[in-house]
Amino acid sequence: MAEKMNGRWALIVLTSLIALGGCDKWLGGNQEPPLPGTRISILAHERSLSPDPQAANSEILLPRPTVNANWPAAGGYPNHAMHHIAVEADLRRAWSVNIGAKASKSAYIIAPPIVAEGRVFAMDAESKVSAYDAQTGKNLWRLKLTPKGEDDDLINGGIAFDEGRIYVTTGFAQVLALDAATGRFLWRREFDAPFHAPPTARGGRLFVLSVDNKLYALAQADGEQLWSHAGITESASILGTASPAVDNGIVVAPYSSGELVALRVENGQVLWSESLTSVRRTDNVSTLSDIRGRPIIDRGRVFAMSHADVMTSIDLRTGQRIWEKKIGGLENLWIAGNYVFGLTNDQELIALSRDDGRIHWVTALPRWEDPVDKTDPIIWTGPLLVSDRLLVAGSAGDVYAVSPYTGNILGKISLSDGVSVAPIVANGSIFFLSSDADLIAYR
Repeated sequence: MAEKMNGRWALIVLTSLIALGGCDKWLGGNQEPPLPGTRISILAHERSLSPDPQAANSEILLPRPTVNANWPAAGGYPNHAMHHIAVEADLRRAWSVNIGAKASKSAYIIAPPIVAEGRVFAMDAESKVSAYDAQTGKNLWRLKLTPKGEDDDLINGGIAFDEGRIYVTTGFAQVLALDAATGRFLWRREFDAPFHAPPTARGGRLFVLSVDNKLYALAQADGEQLWSHAGITESASILGTASPAVDNGIVVAPYSSGELVALRVENGQVLWSESLTSVRRTDNVSTLSDIRGRPIIDRGRVFAMSHADVMTSIDLRTGQRIWEKKIGGLENLWIAGNYVFGLTNDQELIALSRDDGRIHWVTALPRWEDPVDKTDPIIWTGPLLVSDRLLVAGSAGDVYAVSPYTGNILGKISLSDGVSVAPIVANGSIFFLSSDADLIAYR
């Protein structure tokens, strides 16, 4: 059976970000790493989770990978369920471009790029949105969204595509619509609080989540507010906010308070509400209940994980919890077939059963650039499941390939710099956006 690439999670704090460079050749199948470097025994790292004995002895079977033409929003499709995506076994760097301002101590790149209609769209650290030809990397247009008299270095939200338009949320408390082909302004709306989460667009509606935990449903045509919902206000949260998930006439909002709320898309009526908080952890950072990883709606269920050590599967219509695990993290979960993959607060990549949450395998990734002195924590992004490989990239410049079937490390390449947002994939190409504002395509 072919094996896939795997990755790991790391806690995102307000640390300095590292830029992504790259090698010329990507990991493929069981190939040895194309770049020289020290091999690290990942399995030697201490694990905090253990596989369920019964699940560990069962075979993992995944659906056949398929090509996705687009990646229209943060998390992929509006429901964030991307399953198993097809790419070539041997990928090489196709092109690399700089999209503008890099991350700094006062400005961050937290918005992942998106792909639609043969174009890649990205947002830099100073509120500039750019469009590139997905095949060649040629710049098609660039637009700066900073209002007059405002500083550039604000934390931004992100971008989404639907029906020929790009929708943007910004740290200036604005939501904008642009023509995807030209970058021309279509409309702009102002709100009371900034946005640190990318929008979600579906069915003529745009769903945006502000930093004061308010969800707004807007008309895509002109930005008119259709309805809103207010969650519990939090005085502190972790950098970045998750996007709402939308499917089957329901939008699921992830609030920084740890609330997970399901509402009807047409009128904002609350169907159910759950709290993904825990009282077990006591240190100042870990008590933050943020749901920073985007919830996933998949085949009638909602899957979500908070920073406060709660991972759960919930019935989409009734809100009934199907299972719950004492596992926390900040990165996005990934659903494929009957399995859930994710990165935890303790730097572990895990595979669980979609049906009951039993753990099949656990793989620990390095937590420190200097493991002896335990300094310079490594920040991991992903995972991304492509053609029998789970991909994760880290701030130390490493990319790991782990088997989704066994958790075994398939290989590692060392990049010249690090990655600060999770990679995406569309039409057979994988795209990375570094904290040095380099957008890199592999195919």
